[in-house]
Amino acid sequence: MAAITAKMVADLRAKTGVGMMECKKALNEANGDFDEAVKLLREKGLSVAAKKAGRIAAEGVVDIMVEGDCAVMIEVNAETDFVAKNETLKEFVRGIERAILAGKPATIEELLALPYDDSFTVDAKVKDMIFTIGENMNIRRFVIVEGIFSTYIHGAGTTGVIVKFNTDADTAAKPGFAEFAKNIALQIAAGSPPSYVTRDQVPAAAVEEEKQVLIAQIKNDEKNASKPDAIIEKMVTGKIGKFYQRECLVEQGYVKDDSMSVGQYTEATAKELGGAISIDSFYLYEKGEGLEKKEDNFGDEIAEMLNK
Repeated sequence: MAAITAKMVADLRAKTGVGMMECKKALNEANGDFDEAVKLLREKGLSVAAKKAGRIAAEGVVDIMVEGDCAVMIEVNAETDFVAKNETLKEFVRGIERAILAGKPATIEELLALPYDDSFTVDAKVKDMIFTIGENMNIRRFVIVEGIFSTYIHGAGTTGVIVKFNTDADTAAKPGFAEFAKNIALQIAAGSPPSYVTRDQVPAAAVEEEKQVLIAQIKNDEKNASKPDAIIEKMVTGKIGKFYQRECLVEQGYVKDDSMSVGQYTEATAKELGGAISIDSFYLYEKGEGLEKKEDNFGDEIAEMLNK
């Protein structure tokens, strides 16, 4: 059997990111063959990755990449904030974004089948990253936007926004448009997150549900409990406007000037630039939104170790 030196172990660890003892075991098993040891660790890593896939990955990063008139926004999750801030993860995310811009997949499944580089598919690269970093991670969601848009990433990737606009190229090229577009993206990220652009996009069922909530609130107020239904209906009609102001972007108060709504700000900008402008759609990603975060119980962890 070939002698395994400390340098061989250190080189294998630098190549794979795996612990020293595992590297030494792999080199012994491969009889000192470096490439074979890498292969053995990768094979082992894929099985480890499968075990780790059940662990909660609620940290991570939201990122945006723009190429010409096309933008992609993606959320990739990991288990810890430390890994989320790792430059290796950030480059991994950028590689996925490049694959999306090149292949234009419609689903996560299609994305995973795309080539990541000359050596990996995206799916294989995800498994390789789990193996290298030692945490579960997954591609949660992505969106591709084409046309005239504005983008915004907050901080180190906690929140991302893409807003698409309906306007012509000449209007979009004017200096004032870029500032306006950025302000709309900031509005979505910094304000109360809207659900729709305009009130005609709000489903009738959502409006009816809000009306029923308002009716219940009014009737539960002793001052209004005895009022006729016709009067209560008029009160609801007056209150439903606040629902639209909360849920519809163009009806929200503009965060930089509360004397006007976002819709009025858009109209004023269009008039100033001499072109037609409207907000087509928007996408808001907040890192880990809706995901359960792992709560470690040290006592349970010790008990589990003792029972192995």
